[in-house]
Amino acid sequence: MEFYGTIGHACSSRDMLVSLFQAGMTGVRLNLSHTNLQACTPLLQEVLHPAARQGGVSDPHLIIDLQGPELRIGQLPGTISLEEGEDILLGDGGVPVPAAVVSASKPGQKIAIDDSALLLQVRKNSPSVLLCRVIRGGILRSRKSLALLGCSLDTPALTPEDLENLDLAGELGVTHILQPFVRGKEDVDTLRQALNQRGLDHVQIMAKIENRAGVEHLDEIMAAADQICIARGDLGNSMPLSHLPRVQKDISRRCRKAGVPFCLVTQLLWSMEQRPVPTRAEVSDIYNGVLDGASSLMLTGETAVGKYPVQAMEYLVNTARQAMEDGAEE
Repeated sequence: MEFYGTIGHACSSRDMLVSLFQAGMTGVRLNLSHTNLQACTPLLQEVLHPAARQGGVSDPHLIIDLQGPELRIGQLPGTISLEEGEDILLGDGGVPVPAAVVSASKPGQKIAIDDSALLLQVRKNSPSVLLCRVIRGGILRSRKSLALLGCSLDTPALTPEDLENLDLAGELGVTHILQPFVRGKEDVDTLRQALNQRGLDHVQIMAKIENRAGVEHLDEIMAAADQICIARGDLGNSMPLSHLPRVQKDISRRCRKAGVPFCLVTQLLWSMEQRPVPTRAEVSDIYNGVLDGASSLMLTGETAVGKYPVQAMEYLVNTARQAMEDGAEE
């Protein structure tokens, strides 16, 4: 089984990465919504690979998470504290967002930010700006995910930035690609063609299922991709949250039946961004995900920005191994 952590400022030092590999991490995710491969070249060549060898992992997986059609908040001068009931502008003169968000939003439209940690509702709209009411407040940061609830936008499978990153993928030893917001076979085929054009046919495509279109077209996506990634953050934005466990179970079952490996990600140990010990619900979630057949588990903010990245990896690995041991005995 594979155990992945996400690189961020909390674990970008060689010593921290060595500790994570020693704790059982077998590969790392690099989120290219916040950076690019060119900027990360020194980190990957001079820190990551030496740390993996020192940590006892000779051939670590290097997973890049592309931008794809995902919507995000633009660059902010600093963090913004949003209070419930206050108004905020999105677009010209306010928080920068993609133009498609402004043009597609009408009064009443709900907008989820940062995997639904923040929730806005559009009060008024114009061609260039939205006036929104804060329904669920918190801290707004640059480049956080953005979703129009109940609304899908027609955006390209790969951005120009994605293609630039793919140009460097072979040189930097990328082994897997997380393709976000896969809507059907055509999205996977587009990425596959781009990889083949660069001599990267050996790189595995992990299709992220995080919207209704992905769920509806899962069979054709499984046939086109190498792996499936159940990305519960935005997937949970696309439906009532109470429906998410059923959908996760259904995707897991269908992957097992088709013999397609799948990765489970998002908030596996979310509380450990701030606490050294997980909740009972979190370890139960990991345990059940492994029993459901997950071939890999991935931490995101827990290792990228959390206070206890090594402890989080230890809990992830130990809980999963216990589940595998217990499952083998049944």
